[in-house]
Amino acid sequence: MTPLDLLDYASVLIFALTGALVASRAQLDIVGFAFLACLTALGGGTLRDLLLGREILWIADPAYLAVACGAATLVFFTAHLLESRYRALLWLDAAALSVAVAAGAGIALRDGAGAPVVLVMGVMTGCMGGLMRDVVANEVPLLLKQGEPYATCALGGAGALLAAHGSGMEPGPAALIGAILTFVLRGGTIAFGWHLPVYKSRPPRQ
Repeated sequence: MTPLDLLDYASVLIFALTGALVASRAQLDIVGFAFLACLTALGGGTLRDLLLGREILWIADPAYLAVACGAATLVFFTAHLLESRYRALLWLDAAALSVAVAAGAGIALRDGAGAPVVLVMGVMTGCMGGLMRDVVANEVPLLLKQGEPYATCALGGAGALLAAHGSGMEPGPAALIGAILTFVLRGGTIAFGWHLPVYKSRPPRQ
């Protein structure tokens, strides 16, 4: 198993935990937990594999489904122990975003994709699962919250991966650099309130 495969498994596990935490906030049953966990964990990777013409990760290896369902079961029995499930969700989501961006961009790079495709695959793998989770759970998606540099953090991490690879690193180590930068950027938005400027409407000119 390559480092990129390990990153893919890690992103599935952590994103599944976030999906299950959202299910706990919605007070769903254990099947609902498993559904949201699998949707969140596998949504971005499935889209990536479809667009890259690869065999879909959870079809090629059903262990991904087992990991996601196991994470859902764990959260179903332990979520009540958390003091703030939303705070835990934010930090887990930041970790999942970081790993998924690195895995998505790294796999695209390993498969010979060009730089623009690598960037898009990194952002898509990192963002789409969480977007699906929040839409299905009827929550405002973290991706679309006003001023939240969510996709920007993903893009920065994917760009760092490309830069590291351009300096001579193999895709695996370069992916680690991308994951670290993504987490630093996203963690800064959570811990310090970093925001992007937002559009403000103005009255039309006379």
